[in-house]
Amino acid sequence: MDQDVVAYYTDVYREDGRLDRRPQARLERARTVELLREVLPPAPARVLDVGGGPGVYARVLTAAGYRVRLVDLVPGHVALAAGGDPPIDAVVGDARALPEPPDSYDATLLLGPLYHLIRAEWRVTALREAARVTRPGGRVVAAAISRFAAPIDFVATARLTGTEVAQAHALLTSGVNDPSSPFTPAYFHRVSDLIAECEAAGLTDVVVHGVEGPAWPAAEAAVNGPLADTILAQALDLARVYSTEPALLASSAHLLAVCQA
Repeated sequence: MDQDVVAYYTDVYREDGRLDRRPQARLERARTVELLREVLPPAPARVLDVGGGPGVYARVLTAAGYRVRLVDLVPGHVALAAGGDPPIDAVVGDARALPEPPDSYDATLLLGPLYHLIRAEWRVTALREAARVTRPGGRVVAAAISRFAAPIDFVATARLTGTEVAQAHALLTSGVNDPSSPFTPAYFHRVSDLIAECEAAGLTDVVVHGVEGPAWPAAEAAVNGPLADTILAQALDLARVYSTEPALLASSAHLLAVCQA
């Protein structure tokens, strides 16, 4: 599993720049930054960014005065984070065995690892590690991909065929994507799964946000039209309005669990 993830992000897909490429990703970045500003303790708190990739969020937090360390499984991501502007303190590591002492951070972010840990016990281990390195009462913030993100995306971008419908049936049952898909093997969460895994790791006060909100498919569908910017802005407004509305959480492409260690 680890080798698959490293190979995918080294040889197949460039993660740097992803959050600029399409409306869904721009909504993801904007709302994630807003939510982090709302839920993290004030700077200069210490933040561990686990699975932080090339350092997009770590750089935002560093610029805001936070003391950030990034841990990522992919050496290329660590190099990009360390070599960017501002440079990030970054090391190679596994979310399930963090190279950090207990209670050493005010907040820990897991904004990617849960996607790639396809076994529940691995995900709970990663969440327990996040709790371990976070001081009592500190924040753990964990992202997940919604179980319904892929089929909604296929519809929004007019790519839904019989093959994708069959994949949606399989995904609904297992939560694991088709191994022949272009994406690396990944787990797609139901909201209840994410809450249960956070609680199994000993985290408390779990609040789940829908990151992109219910209108992100409209922003995708309008991307090449004259109202693209307007619809993107309106989708962002709705994401804020319905951020914690239980009935609409799973319509977002990504979920964000905010917990207390």
